[in-house]
Amino acid sequence: MDVFCAKCGTRQAVPAPPPNPDFLGSFTPRTASMLCYIPVLGWIPSIVVLASPRFRSERTVRFHAFQGLYLFVVWLLLDWVFVPFTHAIPGGRAPFGAVAGLLHLAVFAAWFWMIVKTAQEQVFHLPIVGELAERSLAEQL
Repeated sequence: MDVFCAKCGTRQAVPAPPPNPDFLGSFTPRTASMLCYIPVLGWIPSIVVLASPRFRSERTVRFHAFQGLYLFVVWLLLDWVFVPFTHAIPGGRAPFGAVAGLLHLAVFAAWFWMIVKTAQEQVFHLPIVGELAERSLAEQL
C-alpha cells in the first residue's frame, strides 16, 4: 500500500488494521460452561476458557471449566491407572472389568448431567471434583 499520494506526493493516512475479533466474544457464559462438559473432549474448551481474558471475571464459567477439567482427570485415571491395574490381576479381569465399565459409565453420566444442569443455568458441585474446582477457583481469585 502506498503511503504517499501518486499525484501530489503528500503523506496519506494509513488505515488502522481491523480489530482482532475475539473468538470467544460470541459465546455466552452459559454456552462456554456447557462446552466444558463435552464428553472426553471437554478439556479443550475448559483450557481455552481458563486462558481467555473474556471469562477472567466470570466465576461460574471458571468453576465449570475447572470441574470439567477435573472430571476429565477422573476419566484419565480410570483409563490409564484403574483399567491396566485390573488387567494385571490374575483372574480379576472379569469382575474388575465390569467395575471399570460401570465407572466409565458413571463419568459419562456425570458429563451429561452437568451439560443439562449448566443448560438450566444451575451450578451443581459434583462430589470431590466440585470441591477441587471450588478450591482452584478460590486460589485464582
